[in-house]
Amino acid sequence: MRHVHVPAARVARSAPVPGGATRGLGVKARWYLPAALVTDLLGAGVPVWFAFEAAHQPYPKGCALGAALVWTGVQALRRRYAARALGESRGVLPVLHDWLILIGVLAVGRAATGESSDPLVSLCALLPALLLTVVCHKLTYRHLGAARREAQAVSRVLVVGEVGAAESVIGHLAGRTDHPYVVVGVVPVGPGALTSGVPVPARLDPQMPEAPGADADPVLAAVRDQHADLVLVAPGARLAGERLRRIAWALHDAGLELAVFPGLVEISVKRLETVSAGGLAVLRVAPPVRRGVQPLLKSALDRTGAALGLLVLAPVFLGLVTAIRLGSAGPAFYRQRRIGRDGVPFTMWKFRTMVVDADRRKAELAGANENDGHMFKMRRDPRITRVGRLLRRTSLDELPQLINVLSGRMSLVGPRPPLPEEVAQYDEVELRRLAVRPGMTGLWQISGRSDLSWDETVQLDLQYVDNWSFTSDVDLVARTFRAVVDGRGAY
Repeated sequence: MRHVHVPAARVARSAPVPGGATRGLGVKARWYLPAALVTDLLGAGVPVWFAFEAAHQPYPKGCALGAALVWTGVQALRRRYAARALGESRGVLPVLHDWLILIGVLAVGRAATGESSDPLVSLCALLPALLLTVVCHKLTYRHLGAARREAQAVSRVLVVGEVGAAESVIGHLAGRTDHPYVVVGVVPVGPGALTSGVPVPARLDPQMPEAPGADADPVLAAVRDQHADLVLVAPGARLAGERLRRIAWALHDAGLELAVFPGLVEISVKRLETVSAGGLAVLRVAPPVRRGVQPLLKSALDRTGAALGLLVLAPVFLGLVTAIRLGSAGPAFYRQRRIGRDGVPFTMWKFRTMVVDADRRKAELAGANENDGHMFKMRRDPRITRVGRLLRRTSLDELPQLINVLSGRMSLVGPRPPLPEEVAQYDEVELRRLAVRPGMTGLWQISGRSDLSWDETVQLDLQYVDNWSFTSDVDLVARTFRAVVDGRGAY
């Protein structure tokens, strides 16, 4: 797959200013920590106080103060207030984990002190702490993401490695904004020209020099020249073992951080484990989840969600069927052959959004395809009816796929179900998209849909296939509602 190359957005803005200043690009907004502390203190203390007063429970002020202090203490011990952690997570599960620890600590304290408040009242009074902390995390996460899209609140990175490996790392980091790294310089190992446009303050010999400081000195000089916060090494045949250890020693002696890129792309950190084998640092990668409890939970969520959705949305289906039939001639439902898990074909249901002869006219419009891959997409497709354009804008045309989910052919979350003619052109990498059941929604749906390039679409699907979990599915379903309301890329 090709990497998106956007050095101007994630490299050029990070150049040092005259006089050695660094513009404070690595500093997050100062309000993150006070906002988190105030949210946690008031979110735990105030509801407990009001609830205990209303329910006439003993010691409302003392219990409120205790709940607030324990909640912030739990978060502090879990390092949620560390600068490295603030704004980095919007997930619910870490906060839920902390909240359960809070419940456990308070339960122990209650038993030790003989406190006699109603357990149900106490539990309900502590729920706002969970909800408000989740909201605070989401807000700071969104603010930090916006700042990083403008190359702010980032870490200045110096890349060290062979030309090909260094270019690959630079291209990957430059094409994404969901990380804190901005490459400000590269120290290539060996000859070769770089096309990324990143400054090259130094270059290392292809062979390991005998003098201990021959590698370390140029790297340290490059760090000072580019005001780098972190050195990211892309190991290779010319940069490994003893040579890499010497550079690491020099950086650590200078108080600088060193990160090593292991060559893995789009692997969730949940699947990684660092172990030691005979003094060697080994990175173990767990296989994708294919068996066990999580797939069973996913299947249960799919079937239950589809059944409830069809039941609740029955009046909506009736209204949409009427609108489609009145808007243009032809049936209200559209059936199309798609390719499912392991390449097995199935019939996918949708509400009809095009004229009845749309498939026949597709060949006539082939030259107007706006997608750079195997999919056919037109922003102003003349085959779409007036009602159909509204259905696509709101994603209501996808609702009949609940029938496919209920039958087990599709999932609520998964890669987009491809057409047979698209699959016929897939290469080995793209065929991996078929390793799981296709879904009504997924990373593609919430990340721009038709506005994405083909490479970006495949990359997102592979990321899901290899790293999915039950909790990520629940998160994607929740994020889908926002994507549907936004409507970006839906045409």
